[in-house]
Amino acid sequence: MQHEIIPDATLVVNYINGSENALETLITRHKQKVYSFIFSKVYDRDVAEDIFQDTFIKVIRTLKRNAYNEEGKFLPWVMRIAHNLVIDYFRKNNRMPKFDNSNDFSIFSVLSDGDLNAEKRIIKEQVENDVRRLVDELPEDQREVLLMRIYKDMSFKEISEVTGVSINTALGRMRYALINLRKVIDKHNIVLTD
Repeated sequence: MQHEIIPDATLVVNYINGSENALETLITRHKQKVYSFIFSKVYDRDVAEDIFQDTFIKVIRTLKRNAYNEEGKFLPWVMRIAHNLVIDYFRKNNRMPKFDNSNDFSIFSVLSDGDLNAEKRIIKEQVENDVRRLVDELPEDQREVLLMRIYKDMSFKEISEVTGVSINTALGRMRYALINLRKVIDKHNIVLTD
């Protein structure tokens, strides 16, 4: 008889019902994808390995508490946990992923570095802090998309896979996040160009 592939949802139920093998199968099945995703954000094998372990510790705890209700979307759920742990890692180490200079879009493009005099430099730092604070104040869903898109240079397709929402929803969230951010930039831009 041909060895049929057991769906993730069935394996989750089997694990909750006491089958340790079911969890092993799930981890083996998705290890490559989850690990690659984490590594592509942190570029450090040891850190990626740690976050990968933490991701599955969290998965196991949630399943054991019987708090899993993702209706069969096991991988997007795991990816979301991994993604949140990556963000936590950057926060803890006080270094959000850097903007790369891919001219794609930079919140700070309005603030050319030039030869800023001391006063302008202080204002620039203030604005950057304000923008960061504003990013923190964005609704969770908008902030998440913004950070993935700008800080991590992820495509909307990747964002959609990780967050488990449609590409259109991800695009919509990005649009609202930018509208909200532009408000604060416009407010300060006057100060910078006088």
